Amino acid sequence: MFAVIRTGGKQYRVAANDLLTVGKLAGSPGDIVTFPVMILGGDKPSIGAPLVAGATVAAEVVEQRRGAKIIAFKKRRRQNSRRKRGHRQEYTVVRVTEILTDGKEPSKTAPKREPKPKAEAKPAEAAAEEKPKAKAPAKKPAAKAKRKGKSKK
Repeated sequence: MFAVIRTGGKQYRVAANDLLTVGKLAGSPGDIVTFPVMILGGDKPSIGAPLVAGATVAAEVVEQRRGAKIIAFKKRRRQNSRRKRGHRQEYTVVRVTEILTDGKEPSKTAPKREPKPKAEAKPAEAAAEEKPKAKAPAKKPAAKAKRKGKSKK
């Protein structure tokens, strides 16, 4: 099942467990935010006019971040007039937790996510048995080039 939501004047197609970067939203990491649904897709698609009644999307705030710096440089030639101004847009990263229909309320807490398994470390014995890689022989410096032109006498 997927849904089309609207936030910050933009529309996004989302499904469960999607990671989404939207314009700045109020909330700290771990908070649950809800979005109204414009289109609900899946087995029984429904289109809202303008919103689907009783449908919402619940999402967990993952982090608040800022985008890359954008430089606005204005110059008027031959006038000795220059203006340099920077801007960094603020964003909120959210993870869609569930798509709710029939007026259901979202869970008050974000679901616990299983941590990704870390790469297994080699035992100390196995690491000691491995031979170190042989280094390439060092190159000799090249001979100095002879001077061209007149020689001193």
